[in-house]
Amino acid sequence: MNSTILSTKKLSVSQKELLLNAKVGFVEYDAIKIDYLDFLINTGFDYYLFTSQNAVNSYLKNISAIKAVQKEVFCVGTKTKALLEANGFKVIEIESDANALGKIIVEKHQEKSFLYFTGNLRRDELPQELKKYNVQYKEVEVYQTSLIEKRFNRQFDIIMFFSPSGVKAFVAQNDLENSIAFCIGETTAKEAKKYTEKVIIANKPTIENVLVQVIKHSSYND
Repeated sequence: MNSTILSTKKLSVSQKELLLNAKVGFVEYDAIKIDYLDFLINTGFDYYLFTSQNAVNSYLKNISAIKAVQKEVFCVGTKTKALLEANGFKVIEIESDANALGKIIVEKHQEKSFLYFTGNLRRDELPQELKKYNVQYKEVEVYQTSLIEKRFNRQFDIIMFFSPSGVKAFVAQNDLENSIAFCIGETTAKEAKKYTEKVIIANKPTIENVLVQVIKHSSYND
């Protein structure tokens, strides 16, 4: 029997083809909504700090930001790194999650200063690490995440999550206990584990790898 699968993010055409070519059916919706904000750039910092593609995209839409001369950055995630480099930035340090990036900053760059581009629902691990070791930084909120709550009158065997916010949006109206949560990374998995013991984390923090893990699981359980 085929698994019932839900994606909490609408997938691109190529991402959908990965599932469809493997004969994996699915339902999709956007569990979160992103709004980019207008903001002012503070100068005088050694490095910029990005922990999401949303922050980079908001920066690129801001005319005053684009005119800023700072091009050396720290970031989280390979997709964020690729987006930054495609727009002329030099990535000095990259890690798979914000917690790991904070530790690198403390170990190797404690005397430097950072301008941190963030969203309204950003997690606390990175700011806490920087404050703990007196690293100079300033946050600027450049996008807002809104949770889209939607009730499903059915149970899904597999649910794909791509952010902690996506988990929160889903469980606001639905039960996760009897589903397997496939998560893009550790921070998303940490949120999912509050609601189910059945959590599988992607080998790499990309949407495509989440899909690959779902395809493998589905093929083994057909």
